[in-house]
Amino acid sequence: MPKWLTKKVLILALLALLAILFITFVLPISIPIILALITAFLLEPIVKWSKFKFSWKRKTSVITVFILFLLVISGVLYFTITQIIGQIIQLSKIAPDYFNTLSLSWMNVQSKLVSFTQGMPTEVIESINQELKTFFSSAQKAVLGIIDSDSISGLLTEIPNFLVSFIVYIITLFLFMLDLTDLKKMVFRHLTPSSAEKVRFMTSRLNSVIFGFMKAQFLASLFILVASFIGLLIIAPEYALVMSIVIWIIDIIPILGSIAIVGPWSLYQFITGDIALGTKLAILALVLLIIRRAVEPKLMGSQIGLSPLATLIAMFIGLQIFGFLGLIIGPFVVIIFTTAKEAGIVKTNFKL
Repeated sequence: MPKWLTKKVLILALLALLAILFITFVLPISIPIILALITAFLLEPIVKWSKFKFSWKRKTSVITVFILFLLVISGVLYFTITQIIGQIIQLSKIAPDYFNTLSLSWMNVQSKLVSFTQGMPTEVIESINQELKTFFSSAQKAVLGIIDSDSISGLLTEIPNFLVSFIVYIITLFLFMLDLTDLKKMVFRHLTPSSAEKVRFMTSRLNSVIFGFMKAQFLASLFILVASFIGLLIIAPEYALVMSIVIWIIDIIPILGSIAIVGPWSLYQFITGDIALGTKLAILALVLLIIRRAVEPKLMGSQIGLSPLATLIAMFIGLQIFGFLGLIIGPFVVIIFTTAKEAGIVKTNFKL
């Protein structure tokens, strides 16, 4: 047997194989359970605080925190789902009127295009008209395809599946909250004292990172709220308060951001012929994007313990590999590696 083929190497290879199998086959169908476990860890400090503050038993603290969490999450989901479905139905009713307006605007654009292209070869003018017409037609079909009756029916048919997953999530969360201490004891029972200390260090570090990430996102969104409110006071004061709040709420979601609101708004103004307002909104979208990209690495670095340079590099690489979701995955991968290094699990003390 080769010298490098030790018991430790075999165990690591087996663990790596099990991890690959888990990620490939088990993870996609167990997302509600994994989210329930993560939520139980996040709610554990509140359970401990209520247990200490009111001298309750753990079961009483768990039930109280669980009920409060259930009320909050149910209220948010009810409001969000009803608002989304209502807005989609409303949009499906008024979409034809919007497209009629856009068609009239398109006719105006064509008439202006004719005056601008006077003196050009006929082939060039026809080519430009055809390309713009194709683009407008494709955009119209794409939007109508999203809000047609089949899409709405498909969305409604997904609600039962979502409710089943949500029920599984809630039940599993309650059971995890009740048995979390026993689960920790069961895991640590199979670890050596040094390994147990390393796992405790990593768990504590990752908990602080998660809360730090949430805090950084909230603080960055406050910069966007102030900037969007000031910008809209100048651009469109009648919509400043409402739209800045909408932009702030959307911007808290890491993958979407403020550009998801201001970008389409600016494009709509361009299409309908209000070039001035569309340009101002485009500038505002660019300013908000710059603020987010300038402030986020600094806040993320200060809250999760990474330097702004490392955070920016991790976010960029994550974006290139995983898309927008990589803006979250990248820094977390670096944090996990750094934490494992600090705990002594990963050793990098080598020289070339």
